[in-house]
Amino acid sequence: MTDRRTIHLVDDEEAIRKSTGFMLRTSGFAVETYASGVAFLKVMQGAEPGCILLDVRMPEMDGLEVQDVLRERGVTWPVIVLTGHGDVSIAIRAMKGGAVDFIEKPFEKLALLAAISNAMARLDKADKRLDQAAEAELRIAALTDRERDVLQELARGHPNKTIAYDLDISPRTVEVHRANLMSKLGVRSFADVLRLAFAAGLPRDP
Repeated sequence: MTDRRTIHLVDDEEAIRKSTGFMLRTSGFAVETYASGVAFLKVMQGAEPGCILLDVRMPEMDGLEVQDVLRERGVTWPVIVLTGHGDVSIAIRAMKGGAVDFIEKPFEKLALLAAISNAMARLDKADKRLDQAAEAELRIAALTDRERDVLQELARGHPNKTIAYDLDISPRTVEVHRANLMSKLGVRSFADVLRLAFAAGLPRDP
């Protein structure tokens, strides 16, 4: 990149800060690192706007708590949450809190750069956002009733086996519905599915 966009990397693991920071700098980003959410919040008021890479599991103040403070302060910088394997329910909570994406550790360079590119695009277009709720509801309206049921359960953070049990269908059928709804919604990742679901107000109480 030529315009040295800023990444704020918040992670309590020094090895992650060093390795990921080095990779991002060599990819053309300006990188600021912080050993804790508290350290980041202390200085972010005067920091350069940019994308926030936020680890979820940190001592003193975890990533979700940092997100809450950012939201209270009206900070709209895009947040990408870094999670450990199996932390899908936490990732869902983070996305409900406004995160634009989540990346599971250990992450691949290309996956992280793609997420950052998407986040930076959102930062650039912050002043001309479309009515996301209306757009999401329009796209979800194209789903069948059963596909909407599966989408609702996915938004609740339920795994395929639980969805199959709750809807009295097989796990394989859930997988088929999941693939079909992703195709109809025009999305490629689970994070994008969640983003659309939350924008449309899902999950709704029964």
